[in-house]
Amino acid sequence: MSVIDEPAGRHAGDERPADFGFTSTTVGQKRRMVRGVFDSVARRYDLMNDLLSGGVHRLWKDAMMDWLAPRPGQHLLDVAGGTGDIAFRFIDRARRNAGSAAAQLPPARVTVCDLTPAMLEVGRDRAVDRGILDGIDWVAGNAEVLPVRSASVDVYTIAFGIRNVADIPAALAEARRVLKPGGRFMCLEFSQVQAPVLDRLYDLYSFKVLPQVGRVVARDAASYRYLAESIRKFPSADRFAGMIADAGFRQVKVRLLSGGIAALHSAWNV
Repeated sequence: MSVIDEPAGRHAGDERPADFGFTSTTVGQKRRMVRGVFDSVARRYDLMNDLLSGGVHRLWKDAMMDWLAPRPGQHLLDVAGGTGDIAFRFIDRARRNAGSAAAQLPPARVTVCDLTPAMLEVGRDRAVDRGILDGIDWVAGNAEVLPVRSASVDVYTIAFGIRNVADIPAALAEARRVLKPGGRFMCLEFSQVQAPVLDRLYDLYSFKVLPQVGRVVARDAASYRYLAESIRKFPSADRFAGMIADAGFRQVKVRLLSGGIAALHSAWNV
């Protein structure tokens, strides 16, 4: 495994307006602020995911793998995947899908790219604990300016990361650039709750409970308040599907999960 520290990218000083949760800022400043959030919560990020979702995030990620159907020999680029959750699932699912032929087929491999080196360190440590010593590269880089060759990967995934990107259209354009012709794009992200009663309960949970749990467990209420705000600022599932199509992807499809709390978007580079 390797960790490659990349610069933030050629747009690091971008002064265009952007939102950091409910706070107005600039694109360049948002990148720095997002990195600060994940520097702060990296070591407790997975624990917090389990506590705050009751473990449901694991079911959503499994649903992502079900739809993706990884295969041996595929090269996945997982963006904003620092702690390795998607990478580990992808490798395991590709091996399981191969069945008895797995030993005769080339293994799946993953490049994990994350803006925050502290998150990558957590993922690398988890890989070692699992005995995964090769097949995953850990790369520090910006989703808007990926340190990856054009048309070089079979699959691009991003799970609970696209809403933290300062320039989402730029990130989608980069996703299409790095995918081979016929490559698959898949995004798992929080969305807008559909049920009238559930949405009010979800707001109460997000803005009252979540920051308090963040304060006690991660010792950082502000970062978890931002995460709640960032979910509310993210486009609806239909609007985001339109942004994916505008980036040049085709066969864009959406699946809502848990009443719209999360959404899976799938598309193809054709």
